[in-house]
Amino acid sequence: MFNLSRFRLSALAAGALAACLTAACGAPGESEDSGSGGSGPIKIAVVNAQSGQLSSLGKWEHKGVKLAVDEWNKAGGINGRRIQLDVFDDQGDPTVGTNIARKIASQKYIAMLGTAESAVTIAMAPVLRQFEIPNIASGQSPGMVALKSPYLFLNGPTSTTYDETLAKHLADTEKMKKFALITNNGAYGKGEHDAFSKALADRGVKPVADEVVTIDQKDFSAQLTKIRQAGPEVVFLGAEEVESGLIVKQARDLGITVPFAGAAPQGTPVFIDTAGAKNAEGTIVSSPYLSNDIGEAARKFAAAYQAAFNEEAEMHGAKAYDGAQIMLTALKNSDVATGKKLADAIRAVRHRGLLGDFVYDETGVGIKATSIGLIKNGKLVQAEG
Repeated sequence: MFNLSRFRLSALAAGALAACLTAACGAPGESEDSGSGGSGPIKIAVVNAQSGQLSSLGKWEHKGVKLAVDEWNKAGGINGRRIQLDVFDDQGDPTVGTNIARKIASQKYIAMLGTAESAVTIAMAPVLRQFEIPNIASGQSPGMVALKSPYLFLNGPTSTTYDETLAKHLADTEKMKKFALITNNGAYGKGEHDAFSKALADRGVKPVADEVVTIDQKDFSAQLTKIRQAGPEVVFLGAEEVESGLIVKQARDLGITVPFAGAAPQGTPVFIDTAGAKNAEGTIVSSPYLSNDIGEAARKFAAAYQAAFNEEAEMHGAKAYDGAQIMLTALKNSDVATGKKLADAIRAVRHRGLLGDFVYDETGVGIKATSIGLIKNGKLVQAEG
Protein backbone atom coordinates (compact mmCIF):
# COMPACT_ATOMS: atom_id res chain seq x y z
CA MET A 1 0.00 0.00 0.00
CA PHE A 2 1.31 3.43 -0.98
CA ASN A 3 2.39 5.56 2.05
CA LEU A 4 2.06 9.26 1.16
CA SER A 5 3.75 10.50 4.33
CA ARG A 6 6.78 8.25 3.79
CA PHE A 7 6.99 9.41 0.15
CA ARG A 8 6.96 13.07 1.21
CA LEU A 9 9.74 12.47 3.76
CA SER A 10 11.84 10.63 1.18
CA ALA A 11 11.32 13.41 -1.33
CA LEU A 12 12.32 16.02 1.21
CA ALA A 13 15.46 14.07 2.13
CA ALA A 14 16.40 13.67 -1.52
CA GLY A 15 15.86 17.36 -2.11
CA ALA A 16 17.99 18.27 0.87
CA LEU A 17 20.78 15.97 -0.35
CA ALA A 18 20.64 17.50 -3.83
CA ALA A 19 20.78 20.99 -2.39
CA CYS A 20 23.72 20.03 -0.23
CA LEU A 21 25.64 18.60 -3.19
CA THR A 22 24.87 21.65 -5.31
CA ALA A 23 26.13 23.96 -2.55
CA ALA A 24 29.20 21.79 -1.82
CA CYS A 25 28.21 21.12 1.76
CA GLY A 26 31.11 20.70 4.19
CA ALA A 27 31.71 20.17 7.85
CA PRO A 28 29.30 21.40 10.50
CA GLY A 29 29.51 25.16 10.84
CA GLU A 30 30.87 25.64 7.33
CA SER A 31 29.59 28.70 5.51
CA GLU A 32 29.79 29.23 1.77
CA ASP A 33 29.30 32.99 2.04
CA SER A 34 31.93 33.85 4.64
CA GLY A 35 33.94 35.84 2.08
CA SER A 36 33.17 38.85 -0.09
CA GLY A 37 29.69 39.11 -1.52
CA GLY A 38 28.19 37.02 1.27
CA SER A 39 25.83 37.90 4.05
CA GLY A 40 26.69 35.32 6.69
CA PRO A 41 29.28 35.54 9.45
CA ILE A 42 32.90 36.21 8.55
CA LYS A 43 34.80 33.11 9.72
CA ILE A 44 38.22 33.61 11.28
CA ALA A 45 40.20 30.86 13.02
CA VAL A 46 42.48 31.51 15.96
CA VAL A 47 44.97 28.66 16.34
CA ASN A 48 47.15 28.32 19.44
CA ALA A 49 48.07 25.93 22.20
CA GLN A 50 45.19 25.76 24.67
CA SER A 51 46.71 22.77 26.45
CA GLY A 52 50.25 21.66 27.28
CA GLN A 53 53.35 23.57 28.37
CA LEU A 54 52.80 26.42 25.88
CA SER A 55 49.13 26.92 26.73
CA SER A 56 49.80 30.21 28.55
CA LEU A 57 50.90 31.72 25.23
CA GLY A 58 47.84 30.40 23.44
CA LYS A 59 45.43 31.64 26.08
CA TRP A 60 46.96 35.13 26.12
CA GLU A 61 46.80 35.21 22.34
CA HIS A 62 43.17 34.06 22.24
CA LYS A 63 42.13 36.69 24.76
CA GLY A 64 43.86 39.49 22.86
CA VAL A 65 42.18 38.44 19.60
CA LYS A 66 38.78 37.92 21.26
CA LEU A 67 38.90 41.37 22.82
CA ALA A 68 39.41 42.98 19.41
CA VAL A 69 36.72 40.88 17.71
CA ASP A 70 34.21 41.55 20.49
CA GLU A 71 34.82 45.29 20.11
CA TRP A 72 34.21 45.14 16.35
CA ASN A 73 31.08 43.00 16.73
CA LYS A 74 29.71 45.36 19.35
CA ALA A 75 30.20 48.21 16.87
CA GLY A 76 28.30 46.34 14.14
CA GLY A 77 30.89 43.93 12.77
CA ILE A 78 32.22 44.51 9.26
CA ASN A 79 29.75 45.99 6.77
CA GLY A 80 26.95 44.81 9.04
CA ARG A 81 28.24 41.22 9.19
CA ARG A 82 29.21 39.51 12.43
CA ILE A 83 32.75 38.20 12.85
CA GLN A 84 32.78 34.53 13.87
CA LEU A 85 35.92 33.62 15.83
CA ASP A 86 36.60 29.93 16.47
CA VAL A 87 39.55 28.68 18.52
CA PHE A 88 41.54 25.54 17.67
CA ASP A 89 44.01 23.89 20.07
CA ASP A 90 47.27 22.99 18.32
CA GLN A 91 48.74 21.68 21.61
CA GLY A 92 52.07 23.27 20.67
CA ASP A 93 52.55 20.38 18.23
CA PRO A 94 53.51 21.06 14.57
CA THR A 95 51.76 17.88 13.38
CA VAL A 96 48.53 18.85 15.11
CA GLY A 97 48.89 22.34 13.66
CA THR A 98 49.26 20.99 10.12
CA ASN A 99 46.07 18.95 10.51
CA ILE A 100 44.26 22.02 11.81
CA ALA A 101 45.44 24.00 8.77
CA ARG A 102 43.75 21.47 6.50
CA LYS A 103 40.64 21.54 8.66
CA ILE A 104 40.20 25.31 8.57
CA ALA A 105 40.74 25.23 4.80
CA SER A 106 38.06 22.57 4.35
CA GLN A 107 35.66 24.49 6.58
CA LYS A 108 36.25 27.70 4.63
CA TYR A 109 37.74 29.99 7.23
CA ILE A 110 38.98 32.98 5.25
CA ALA A 111 41.77 34.01 7.62
CA MET A 112 43.77 32.77 10.60
CA LEU A 113 45.24 34.50 13.66
CA GLY A 114 48.07 32.68 15.48
CA THR A 115 50.03 30.74 16.31
CA ALA A 116 52.29 32.02 19.07
CA GLU A 117 54.59 29.03 18.54
CA SER A 118 57.09 29.51 15.70
CA ALA A 119 57.52 25.80 14.95
CA VAL A 120 53.77 25.27 14.59
CA THR A 121 53.36 28.34 12.37
CA ILE A 122 56.20 27.14 10.13
CA ALA A 123 54.57 23.70 9.83
CA MET A 124 51.16 25.17 8.96
CA ALA A 125 52.41 27.76 6.47
CA PRO A 126 52.65 25.55 3.35
CA VAL A 127 49.04 24.38 3.73
CA LEU A 128 47.78 27.92 4.35
CA ARG A 129 49.71 29.13 1.33
CA GLN A 130 48.27 26.34 -0.83
CA PHE A 131 44.71 27.36 0.10
CA GLU A 132 45.51 31.10 0.08
CA ILE A 133 44.51 31.71 3.69
CA PRO A 134 46.18 34.85 5.11
CA ASN A 135 47.71 34.34 8.55
CA ILE A 136 48.94 36.89 11.11
CA ALA A 137 51.17 35.00 13.55
CA SER A 138 52.76 35.83 16.90
CA GLY A 139 56.03 33.89 16.76
CA GLN A 140 59.34 35.63 16.23
CA SER A 141 61.59 33.05 14.57
CA PRO A 142 63.31 34.32 11.39
CA GLY A 143 62.42 30.86 10.03
CA MET A 144 58.91 32.17 9.38
CA VAL A 145 60.25 35.00 7.22
CA ALA A 146 62.54 32.57 5.40
CA LEU A 147 59.45 30.75 4.05
CA LYS A 148 58.70 33.80 1.87
CA SER A 149 54.98 33.11 1.95
CA PRO A 150 52.88 36.06 0.71
CA TYR A 151 50.13 34.91 3.08
CA LEU A 152 52.19 34.95 6.31
CA PHE A 153 52.48 38.11 8.41
CA LEU A 154 53.93 38.77 11.88
CA ASN A 155 52.28 40.86 14.59
CA GLY A 156 55.64 41.70 16.16
CA PRO A 157 59.36 41.87 15.40
CA THR A 158 61.56 38.89 14.58
CA SER A 159 64.37 37.58 16.78
CA THR A 160 66.80 39.65 14.71
CA THR A 161 65.26 42.87 16.05
CA TYR A 162 64.85 41.61 19.62
CA ASP A 163 68.43 40.38 19.85
CA GLU A 164 70.19 43.20 17.99
CA THR A 165 68.55 45.63 20.45
CA LEU A 166 69.66 43.43 23.35
CA ALA A 167 73.24 43.06 22.08
CA LYS A 168 73.48 46.80 21.53
CA HIS A 169 72.43 47.44 25.11
CA LEU A 170 74.65 44.79 26.70
CA ALA A 171 77.78 45.06 24.57
CA ASP A 172 77.72 48.67 23.40
CA THR A 173 76.06 50.51 26.28
CA GLU A 174 76.94 48.32 29.26
CA LYS A 175 80.33 47.30 27.78
CA MET A 176 79.89 43.62 28.66
CA LYS A 177 82.35 41.26 26.95
CA LYS A 178 81.80 37.81 28.46
CA PHE A 179 78.55 36.23 27.28
CA ALA A 180 77.16 32.75 27.87
CA LEU A 181 74.28 31.37 25.81
CA ILE A 182 71.77 28.68 26.73
CA THR A 183 69.13 28.02 24.09
CA ASN A 184 66.85 25.15 23.12
CA ASN A 185 66.78 23.23 19.85
CA GLY A 186 63.23 24.21 18.85
CA ALA A 187 62.39 26.74 16.14
CA TYR A 188 62.17 29.58 18.65
CA GLY A 189 65.39 28.64 20.44
CA LYS A 190 67.34 28.17 17.22
CA GLY A 191 66.13 31.52 15.92
CA GLU A 192 67.21 33.21 19.15
CA HIS A 193 70.58 31.45 19.17
CA ASP A 194 71.40 32.42 15.60
CA ALA A 195 70.17 36.01 15.90
CA PHE A 196 72.01 36.77 19.15
CA SER A 197 75.16 34.95 18.03
CA LYS A 198 75.23 37.06 14.86
CA ALA A 199 74.70 40.27 16.83
CA LEU A 200 77.70 39.35 19.01
CA ALA A 201 79.82 38.29 16.03
CA ASP A 202 79.13 41.62 14.34
CA ARG A 203 80.78 43.19 17.38
CA GLY A 204 83.73 40.81 17.35
CA VAL A 205 82.52 38.98 20.46
CA LYS A 206 82.68 35.18 20.90
CA PRO A 207 80.61 33.61 23.72
CA VAL A 208 82.56 32.04 26.58
CA ALA A 209 79.92 29.27 26.67
CA ASP A 210 77.27 28.17 24.19
CA GLU A 211 74.96 25.44 25.49
CA VAL A 212 71.99 23.92 23.65
CA VAL A 213 69.25 21.96 25.45
CA THR A 214 66.19 20.06 24.22
CA ILE A 215 62.74 21.65 24.29
CA ASP A 216 61.44 19.16 26.87
CA GLN A 217 64.52 19.08 29.13
CA LYS A 218 63.99 19.55 32.86
CA ASP A 219 67.47 19.14 34.37
CA PHE A 220 70.05 21.67 33.19
CA SER A 221 72.77 21.05 35.77
CA ALA A 222 75.37 19.81 33.27
CA GLN A 223 74.99 22.82 30.98
CA LEU A 224 74.79 25.31 33.83
CA THR A 225 77.91 23.88 35.48
CA LYS A 226 79.84 24.58 32.25
CA ILE A 227 78.43 28.09 32.15
CA ARG A 228 79.40 28.73 35.77
CA GLN A 229 82.94 27.53 35.08
CA ALA A 230 83.20 29.90 32.11
CA GLY A 231 82.58 32.93 34.34
CA PRO A 232 80.27 35.05 32.15
CA GLU A 233 79.05 38.57 32.92
CA VAL A 234 75.58 37.76 31.60
CA VAL A 235 73.67 34.67 30.43
CA PHE A 236 71.50 34.89 27.31
CA LEU A 237 68.30 32.79 27.38
CA GLY A 238 66.79 31.42 24.17
CA ALA A 239 63.88 29.30 25.40
CA GLU A 240 60.17 29.67 26.10
CA GLU A 241 58.70 30.83 29.41
CA VAL A 242 58.56 27.67 31.49
CA GLU A 243 61.91 26.25 30.38
CA SER A 244 63.63 29.62 30.83
CA GLY A 245 62.18 29.90 34.33
CA LEU A 246 63.45 26.44 35.25
CA ILE A 247 66.92 27.30 33.90
CA VAL A 248 67.12 30.46 35.99
CA LYS A 249 65.89 28.72 39.14
CA GLN A 250 68.46 25.93 38.77
CA ALA A 251 71.21 28.41 37.90
CA ARG A 252 70.64 30.33 41.12
CA ASP A 253 70.68 27.06 43.07
CA LEU A 254 74.08 26.32 41.50
CA GLY A 255 75.45 29.67 42.59
CA ILE A 256 75.25 31.57 39.28
CA THR A 257 74.58 35.17 40.31
CA VAL A 258 75.05 37.14 37.08
CA PRO A 259 72.01 38.58 35.32
CA PHE A 260 70.07 36.77 32.62
CA ALA A 261 68.94 38.41 29.40
CA GLY A 262 66.39 37.48 26.75
CA ALA A 263 63.42 38.48 24.66
CA ALA A 264 59.63 38.21 24.88
CA PRO A 265 59.33 35.08 27.08
CA GLN A 266 61.48 36.58 29.82
CA GLY A 267 59.08 39.49 30.25
CA THR A 268 56.05 37.34 31.11
CA PRO A 269 54.42 36.45 34.44
CA VAL A 270 54.88 32.73 33.66
CA PHE A 271 58.67 33.13 33.42
CA ILE A 272 58.80 35.15 36.65
CA ASP A 273 56.53 32.74 38.53
CA THR A 274 58.47 29.69 37.32
CA ALA A 275 61.88 31.14 38.15
CA GLY A 276 60.69 32.82 41.32
CA ALA A 277 60.61 36.61 41.59
CA LYS A 278 63.85 36.74 43.59
CA ASN A 279 65.70 34.58 41.06
CA ALA A 280 64.35 36.56 38.09
CA GLU A 281 65.25 39.92 39.63
CA GLY A 282 67.47 41.95 37.32
CA THR A 283 66.68 39.95 34.16
CA ILE A 284 67.25 42.17 31.11
CA VAL A 285 64.46 41.98 28.52
CA SER A 286 64.14 43.17 24.93
CA SER A 287 60.47 43.79 24.16
CA PRO A 288 58.22 46.01 22.00
CA TYR A 289 55.69 46.21 24.86
CA LEU A 290 57.27 46.75 28.25
CA SER A 291 54.20 47.53 30.34
CA ASN A 292 50.56 48.55 30.37
CA ASP A 293 51.65 52.09 31.32
CA ILE A 294 53.69 52.95 28.22
CA GLY A 295 50.97 55.23 26.84
CA GLU A 296 47.29 56.08 26.77
CA ALA A 297 46.49 53.36 24.21
CA ALA A 298 48.17 50.73 26.37
CA ARG A 299 46.29 51.88 29.47
CA LYS A 300 42.99 51.75 27.59
CA PHE A 301 43.75 48.26 26.26
CA ALA A 302 44.84 47.03 29.70
CA ALA A 303 41.67 48.33 31.33
CA ALA A 304 39.46 46.64 28.72
CA TYR A 305 41.45 43.39 29.03
CA GLN A 306 41.12 43.45 32.83
CA ALA A 307 37.38 44.08 32.59
CA ALA A 308 36.86 41.29 30.06
CA PHE A 309 39.05 38.57 31.57
CA ASN A 310 39.69 39.64 35.16
CA GLU A 311 43.46 39.46 34.72
CA GLU A 312 46.33 41.78 33.91
CA ALA A 313 47.28 42.18 30.26
CA GLU A 314 50.80 41.47 29.02
CA MET A 315 52.77 41.62 25.76
CA HIS A 316 51.42 38.48 24.04
CA GLY A 317 47.83 39.61 24.47
CA ALA A 318 48.78 43.08 23.24
CA LYS A 319 50.48 41.84 20.08
CA ALA A 320 47.58 39.48 19.34
CA TYR A 321 45.20 42.43 19.76
CA ASP A 322 47.28 44.43 17.28
CA GLY A 323 47.29 41.54 14.81
CA ALA A 324 43.52 41.16 15.04
CA GLN A 325 42.98 44.89 14.53
CA ILE A 326 45.14 44.78 11.40
CA MET A 327 43.27 41.75 10.03
CA LEU A 328 39.84 43.24 10.70
CA THR A 329 40.84 46.58 9.20
CA ALA A 330 42.06 44.80 6.06
CA LEU A 331 38.77 42.91 5.81
CA LYS A 332 36.82 46.15 6.13
CA ASN A 333 38.99 48.01 3.62
CA SER A 334 38.72 45.20 1.08
CA ASP A 335 34.97 44.57 1.48
CA VAL A 336 35.74 41.17 3.04
CA ALA A 337 38.16 39.98 0.36
CA THR A 338 39.72 36.52 0.49
CA GLY A 339 42.95 34.94 -0.70
CA LYS A 340 45.53 37.16 -2.40
CA LYS A 341 43.27 40.23 -2.31
CA LEU A 342 43.00 39.95 1.47
CA ALA A 343 46.77 39.42 1.78
CA ASP A 344 47.34 42.55 -0.32
CA ALA A 345 44.89 44.45 1.88
CA ILE A 346 46.78 43.40 5.02
CA ARG A 347 50.04 44.59 3.47
CA ALA A 348 48.41 47.95 2.69
CA VAL A 349 47.24 48.60 6.27
CA ARG A 350 49.07 51.28 8.24
CA HIS A 351 48.33 50.66 11.90
CA ARG A 352 49.41 52.61 14.96
CA GLY A 353 49.30 49.76 17.44
CA LEU A 354 50.19 48.95 21.01
CA LEU A 355 53.60 47.63 19.92
CA GLY A 356 54.34 50.54 17.58
CA ASP A 357 53.60 51.69 14.05
CA PHE A 358 53.01 48.77 11.67
CA VAL A 359 54.10 49.09 8.04
CA TYR A 360 54.39 45.69 6.35
CA ASP A 361 57.19 44.97 3.89
CA GLU A 362 57.43 42.15 1.35
CA THR A 363 58.69 39.75 4.04
CA GLY A 364 55.53 40.03 6.15
CA VAL A 365 57.30 41.94 8.95
CA GLY A 366 55.50 45.09 10.02
CA ILE A 367 57.41 46.37 13.03
CA LYS A 368 61.16 46.48 13.64
CA ALA A 369 61.82 48.04 17.03
CA THR A 370 62.01 46.94 20.67
CA SER A 371 62.99 48.58 23.95
CA ILE A 372 64.98 47.41 26.96
CA GLY A 373 63.31 46.56 30.25
CA LEU A 374 64.28 44.99 33.58
CA ILE A 375 62.55 42.64 35.97
CA LYS A 376 62.19 44.54 39.25
CA ASN A 377 60.15 43.32 42.20
CA GLY A 378 58.44 40.74 40.04
CA LYS A 379 57.44 43.18 37.25
CA LEU A 380 58.85 44.18 33.87
CA VAL A 381 59.68 47.90 33.88
CA GLN A 382 61.42 50.31 31.52
CA ALA A 383 65.19 50.31 31.97
CA GLU A 384 66.63 53.67 32.99
CA GLY A 385 68.49 55.61 30.35
